[in-house]
This record gives sequence, C-alpha cells and structure tokens, in this order.
Amino acid sequence: MSDELISILVLVVVFVIATTRSINMGALSFAAAFGVGELVADFSADHIFAGFPGDLFVVLVGVTYLFALARANGTTDWLVHASIRLVGGRVALIPWVMFAVSGTLTAIGAVSPAAVAIVAPLALSFAARYRISPLLMGAMVVHGSQGGGFSPISIYGSIVNGIVDREKLPGNEITLFLASLVVNLIIAAVVFVVCGGLKLPRTAVAAAGEEREDGAREAPADAEGRLTPARIATLAALVALVVAVLAFDLDAGLTSITLAVALSVFWPDHGKKAVNEVTWPTVLLICGVLTYVGVLDEMGTITYAGKAVSDIGVPLLAALLLCYIGAIVSAFASSVGIMGALIPLAVPFLAQGDIGAVGMIAALAVSATVVDVSPFSTNGALVLANAPDVDRDRFFRQLMVYGGIMVVAVPPVVWLAMVVPGLG
Repeated sequence: MSDELISILVLVVVFVIATTRSINMGALSFAAAFGVGELVADFSADHIFAGFPGDLFVVLVGVTYLFALARANGTTDWLVHASIRLVGGRVALIPWVMFAVSGTLTAIGAVSPAAVAIVAPLALSFAARYRISPLLMGAMVVHGSQGGGFSPISIYGSIVNGIVDREKLPGNEITLFLASLVVNLIIAAVVFVVCGGLKLPRTAVAAAGEEREDGAREAPADAEGRLTPARIATLAALVALVVAVLAFDLDAGLTSITLAVALSVFWPDHGKKAVNEVTWPTVLLICGVLTYVGVLDEMGTITYAGKAVSDIGVPLLAALLLCYIGAIVSAFASSVGIMGALIPLAVPFLAQGDIGAVGMIAALAVSATVVDVSPFSTNGALVLANAPDVDRDRFFRQLMVYGGIMVVAVPPVVWLAMVVPGLG
C-alpha cells in the first residue's frame, strides 16, 4: 500500500472515530499528523509543525475572544431584544428576526454554533409561547447563522478564503458570501411556507414591561434593554472591526484581539470570563485538521488524491461527488473540518481548469454547511436541546429527516447553479 493511500485511510479513520466516539477531530488529527508524519513519511517534528495554520489560529482566537466579551457583557442579548422591538414584536416576523440576528452574529465574527447557542434558546422559547413550529424556528436560526457564515470577516469565511489564498486558487470573497446567503435564504423561505409561517398571526407581542391583551404585564427586561457603557463600547468595537477589515484591510484576528484586550482593560471581569468562553474546541479542531492536511500536502497525497478524482474522466461528475462527500460527512461531523480537508484535496483537480474554482469552492462550502440542521451536528443538537415543551423524540426525528433532505437535495442544486456554469 502506498504512503499516500495510507494517509488517506488514516484521514477516513479520523473522521469515523470523531463521529462515533465524540473525540475532538482536531486532537485526533494532531495524533494522525504525528503518526503518519513520523512513521510513514519520516518527517521531523519541525516539518510537521510547518503545516500549523498560525494565521487562522489568531483569527479564531481573536474573533471568538471579542465575541465572547460581547456575550459576557450582554451586548448580544441587547442586539436580539432590540431586533424584536424593531419589528414591533409581530409574531409572523419573529422567525425572520431570528434568521437575521443569527446571520448578523456570524457575519461579524461569531462561530456558527456560538450564534445558535445564543439565539436558539430565545427563539425556541418564542416558538413554544406563540405556537410557532419548533422545526421552523430552529431551521431559521441555523440557516441564518450559515447565511452570514461566509462573510469576509467571519470564521468560516476567513478559513475558506485563507485556504484558497494558501493554495493559490482563484477566489472571490463576495461570491462565497452571497452564495451561502442566497441558498440559505431560499431554503429558509421554503421552510417558512411549508411549516406554517404564512398562517402566523400579525398581532404584536407585548414588549417588556407593557400590558398584554389578557391584562398581565410582561416581566421587565432591564438587563436586556439598557445600553450600558460596556455594551456601547462593545458595539463600537464590533463596528471598528468591520471598518478595519473591510476599509483598511487589517488582519481580522489581530484587530479582534487588540479590541478585546482594550475592552478587558476597562472591564476586567468580563475579559476574564470571555477568555474561558473562547471556542477552544473549535480552535483545536481547525488547527489539528489543517496541520494534518499540511502533512498530506508535503507527502504528495493531495496531488495523488486530486489525480484520482480527475481520472474519473468526467470533471462535472467528480465535482458533484465531492459536494456529496462534503454534505454526507458534515451531517455527522464538523463542517469546518470537512472544508479544511476537501478544498486542499480538490486543488490538483481544480488546477486542470475544467471546473471553475470559485464556483466549486462555493458549492463545497454550501454543501458542507447547509446540512448543519442535522441533530447529529452541533447546531442541530443545540436546537434539539433548547426546544421547550416538545416531544423530544418526535422533534429529533423531524430534524433527522430534514437534515437528510438537505444532504440529498442541496449538493445537486448548488452544483447546477455554481459548478456547471463554470464560475471562476
């Protein structure tokens, strides 16, 4: 058996173990990088560490650190409640508010599961109280988070665009962002109609502290409603991050860390809490997988795998198969990990020029993330866990069926829309 084939089989084993044993795939990937690098490829430790994605590590830590501060001081809660007030509390608009809030949070730097973890409890509480389908509300939150998830300053967007730059592939940050946004927006609209969104009442929900139609009063929500100095400063920091990255082309990770440290100087209690809430499992996951991919690259495995795909003889068929692989595996494992592995593996295939790189990368990214409504994924599991007053077994089956529909239907659709026309 060739060294390249061994390294690919080890990658498959990593995915299987991570899925079935609930072990962080990044930790497994570091172990695989050590085992394959040292024992199979005869690499030194320095050679293995050369594949560590230091730039993405800073982005992940910096952006999630800043966002954790926003959670710690209640800025994210304020944003959610302000959005509800913005639409006058109308029940029919609440699912779309949740979609927009989730999308905004990921677009400005929140990791998708973090955005879902913040918005889903509030969204599903609204669903239970106002008789909105929990499947509808959960899907709106997840698809919203994925819709904004590939902005140029987002975690997913930074990861994919970083891989594209490192592999010297043609890329288009705006196309990637809009592809995910449009696909998730369309899916959300379909789910809204199918799950009874058009039948939701247009009456307004009483705001905090106001009297409802039954004469009762809503509990005051001062903690969510006030703009404290810490929240004002955090909102200014988030705006500064967007301006720094988009207008001045500054590094998102270094800028985020700088802004987070500045906020922590004035509110050290929030800063201490935020450090503990940085999504370290995600950081470990990304860095581990990409370090192993670096070993694969050095071994020539990526060229080997790309040639195997291209030897199918039908480039469009090979592209469709890659999209399906991304969707199927991502429904049970990490979307980010799948993207980190599939895009580099597709490099030699894309280098032949038969398939447009921009469209292919966008199709892979969408296929690997839109399936995160599966209850086996982090986002789907968060929705399932935070749904009050539901038959949990029935809701689990609904999410599983819905996730299966996404796996089957989305890859060929994005393939037709983005790959077949030859974008890029």
